[in-house]
Amino acid sequence: MTVHHIATNQDTMLRQRAMPITVFDRQLSKLAKDMMDTMMASDGVGIAAPQIYCPLALFIIASRPNARYPDAPLMAPQIMINPGIIAASAEQVMGEEGCLSLPGTRLSVPRHQWLEVEYQDLQGQRHQQVVDGFVARIFQHELDHLKGLTLLERIRLNEQTQESTLC
Repeated sequence: MTVHHIATNQDTMLRQRAMPITVFDRQLSKLAKDMMDTMMASDGVGIAAPQIYCPLALFIIASRPNARYPDAPLMAPQIMINPGIIAASAEQVMGEEGCLSLPGTRLSVPRHQWLEVEYQDLQGQRHQQVVDGFVARIFQHELDHLKGLTLLERIRLNEQTQESTLC
């Protein structure tokens, strides 16, 4: 078991855009395993590679009930490489989120209710699926990390969008 130190909000790594992955090898599988170990040891429901100081477009979503999210649905962890959103619901839903990079912080964030997403697996195979509810929230949160956005930046962006539509 390999557990990495998780970058915190002060780390510049979290403000960088992740690079696409083009090589699907044992080293990538080891990175994904290390991320899984780190996420589980931290009781997280998702983790992005930049959170362990690796600027690659890879994250894991792993919804399960825990102390922070007792009503979360149970799902098998999914490794998502070079992920993206194909379509999103017009409806956004407010929900409370935490972040392994912001320990002890919980913020209410609007997110799309459902998404149609695409990604590659560890072998480089492309997949598409629809995610909704809490799983869609995790996907959007982790995708923000790949864009160099933390939960705090997401809140600021949402506030700016609301201010610009008031007139």
